[in-house]
Amino acid sequence: MFVDKVLVKVIAGNGGNGVVSWRKEKFIDRGGPDGGDGGRGGDVIFVADPNENTLVSFRFKQELKAQNGVNGAHRNQHGRNGDDLFVKVPVGTQVWQDDKIIADLVANGQQVVIAKGGDGGFGNAHFKSSVRRAPKVAEVGEQGEEKDLTLELKILADVGLLGFPNAGKSTFLSVISNAKPEIGDYAFTTLTPNLGVAVIDNSSLLVADIPGLIEGASQGKGLGDAFLRHVERTEVLIHLIDIYEDDVAKAYQTINAELVAYNKQMSKRPQIVALTKIEGLPQDGIDQKIAELKKVVPKGTQIFAISSQAHIGVTELLRAAQKLVTKVKSKAAKNPAKTDELPTISLGEQQKENAWKVTKKEGYFVVVGNKIEKFAARTNFDTEPGLRRLRDIMKKMGIMHELERQGVKHGDKIVIGRRTDYSLTF
Repeated sequence: MFVDKVLVKVIAGNGGNGVVSWRKEKFIDRGGPDGGDGGRGGDVIFVADPNENTLVSFRFKQELKAQNGVNGAHRNQHGRNGDDLFVKVPVGTQVWQDDKIIADLVANGQQVVIAKGGDGGFGNAHFKSSVRRAPKVAEVGEQGEEKDLTLELKILADVGLLGFPNAGKSTFLSVISNAKPEIGDYAFTTLTPNLGVAVIDNSSLLVADIPGLIEGASQGKGLGDAFLRHVERTEVLIHLIDIYEDDVAKAYQTINAELVAYNKQMSKRPQIVALTKIEGLPQDGIDQKIAELKKVVPKGTQIFAISSQAHIGVTELLRAAQKLVTKVKSKAAKNPAKTDELPTISLGEQQKENAWKVTKKEGYFVVVGNKIEKFAARTNFDTEPGLRRLRDIMKKMGIMHELERQGVKHGDKIVIGRRTDYSLTF
């Protein structure tokens, strides 16, 4: 079963809690704090695996959850970190969140951290100092990231086969490779993309057979745009046209118009045109159809006449495709796409990280800001030492001063971030 689009929920592991503990040994009075830190939660990591070719497994497992970190323990024992969850996906998988692409796995073995695990909370031994010898505060583990995502597979291939239903695409693929697509004398025999490897002159081409397109496919007609996405990743397109079409020029123009309607960049994709099923036709009839095509195809576009069943013109077509693919890849190698450099934290970004804002609402105050929200996430709101530490942090950051400036009174509720359970009273 071929599935190329699924919805999944990924949940990274929560960090383990730090603990409040005291060293207790015979003959040692007031041994001091020895509460260990919690372990870090596991990440959810996607791995591009060439052995995967469909997203069907996610139909049955739509929640992907990494392991939580283990709580710390006495005697300064650090909790065990949660195991990362490695998820195998097909090469060519894109990961979307809220209509924004967050990962594109295009190379074998490529790994991307999709959701980060939460940090473990510090135990009370972490807060020991010369002036604070018996800290009673420990942090809770930070929650791991949780995301609702859409996975979309776009097949990576050297060559994509295009054309109307029953244009001979599947027959062509079965002849040039070991692929076994379903073949029938009726429209829409192919309902899913098929891949095959064609060997030509000591080299090979990865060829994708795309289900037949019809007019209006870019708007979802026929099999529609559900499979047009697979054309986007191919280096070269081979447009197959049944020579028995009443108007081969119109057939060519119709499919090309659908490509451009789906993605305007597709008009720039290198293309070869091939008339199929020429066995038994006289040469003058073939020449007439080629002449009709030459009137509408872009200048320089190669046109072939082939018969997959009779093996006429197939080798020549593959050689032309191989030469064109090599040319495209060579050009891409000379002008590589810009890659993201290693991130560096600028002064402006650091200031943004430390920034906060206080807003007065009806009956309470809201404090937002990356740094203060992270502190709140690791605060145990059920303990007075934890709340006292959070108040001290807010005072050092100037948040308490701003609250007083906006008229906060004793007993007023202060909510930190968007979670109502991260709240305290002034």
